[in-house]
Amino acid sequence: VQLVESGGGLVQAGGSLRLSCAASGRPISRYAMVWSRQVAGRTREFVATINWEGSNSKYADSVKGRFTISRVNADNKIYLQMNNLKPEDTAVYFCGIDTDSQWMTDFLPNYDYWGQGTQVTVSS
Repeated sequence: VQLVESGGGLVQAGGSLRLSCAASGRPISRYAMVWSRQVAGRTREFVATINWEGSNSKYADSVKGRFTISRVNADNKIYLQMNNLKPEDTAVYFCGIDTDSQWMTDFLPNYDYWGQGTQVTVSS
C-alpha cells in the first residue's frame, strides 16, 4: 500500500486546513486508518483514527472539537479537516493504515504502512 498526504501549508492561528491522504495498491475499505503528527526531535503522536466504514472515530484530547477525520472509500482517500488551528498544531502530519484490522485504535504501532507526511505550520 502506498499513501500520499497533501494539503499542508502555512496558516495563521485560527485558520483552517484540509489534509488529504490518497491510497494506492490496495482498497482501503476494509481497514482502519489514522492521522498522526510529529515535531522534529519528539515522539510521533496520535491525532485521529477512523474505522473501516467511517461510522466511528476517535481523537486526541488536544484536537477534539477542532479536527474531523473522514473517509471516502470509493475514492480510496481519507481526510483531516483542521479548524481553529493553533501554533502548537505545527508538525508533519502522516496518514497510516492498519491492514490487519477494521477496528480503530490509537496505538500507532498497529498501523503498518505510512505516508511521507505533509508539513503544517501555524503562525501566531
